[in-house]
Amino acid sequence: MTAEDDASETPVAVATDSDPTHSGFVALIGAPNAGKSTLVNRLVGAKVSIVTHKVQTTRALVRGVVTHGAAQIVFVDTPGIFKPRRRLDDAMVTTAWGGAKDADVVALLIDAERGIKGDAGAILDRLADVRQPKLLLLNKVDRVKPETLLELTKVANERVSFERTFMISALTGSGCSDFLDYLAKTLPVGPWYYPEDQISDLPMRQLAAEVTREKLYLRLHQELPYSSHVETEKWEEKKDGSVRIEQVIYVERDSQKKIVLGEKGRTIKAIGEAARKEIGEMIEQKVHLFLFVKVRENWVNDPERYREMGLDFPG
Repeated sequence: MTAEDDASETPVAVATDSDPTHSGFVALIGAPNAGKSTLVNRLVGAKVSIVTHKVQTTRALVRGVVTHGAAQIVFVDTPGIFKPRRRLDDAMVTTAWGGAKDADVVALLIDAERGIKGDAGAILDRLADVRQPKLLLLNKVDRVKPETLLELTKVANERVSFERTFMISALTGSGCSDFLDYLAKTLPVGPWYYPEDQISDLPMRQLAAEVTREKLYLRLHQELPYSSHVETEKWEEKKDGSVRIEQVIYVERDSQKKIVLGEKGRTIKAIGEAARKEIGEMIEQKVHLFLFVKVRENWVNDPERYREMGLDFPG
């Protein structure tokens, strides 16, 4: 089951004409694979951020827009925060903390099964210096004993001054309505930033590339190295209402290209079929998707690729 499979289980508040409108940005931060993207998709009720088992899947800021009563809540899905080892890592972690700095509220998501250790502990140490109101979200609470959740809550709140703690499950939606209710009441009074029917600010070309990258990782997450990237190079609306999309999968070595192509092209064909189906469902049009694999050695040190991903190139 994915976050979007039963997103309707999260209740949505309804506004009345007398309610003042509220709006604001809520940055979701956490260690890699804490469940941020799954949670954003759950709250939005549609897929705006890709989800895979591969760590650091989210690379740039993804904004998901939720209308809840008289409030418009813009959730900022940030890259997982960890100890950087390469230039791309450094760019993603810098982007994550930048997203937190620019938000009205910062919500730290902790995987309750993993607890407060490693990257999560390091984030708590730095989060103490963040000036914005902070919320604690303990995720996967349905898999953890109540006494363990209480201990995690106690330890985290001793290290950082959180306004509130929420026990949630991003996968099932448990606790999500309470979280939305709280934000709808506490975000600043003000006009909405986006039209009521808009769920993300990600351009469709970029979202389509992200969908293909997700299918690439789901198919090859053990065989394919972390340093692969997808770009939409062509998006052509046809007279019959269909769309022709051309995308390039960038890898760093010929050996990686062979993995993506697979024997007699079977792997890339399967990836393309899965991506084409999902992109077509998202845009409600017939899609003709053409995938190409190119070797670009050391692309992780190419400033242009960072711009395409929405990241600042680290100096």
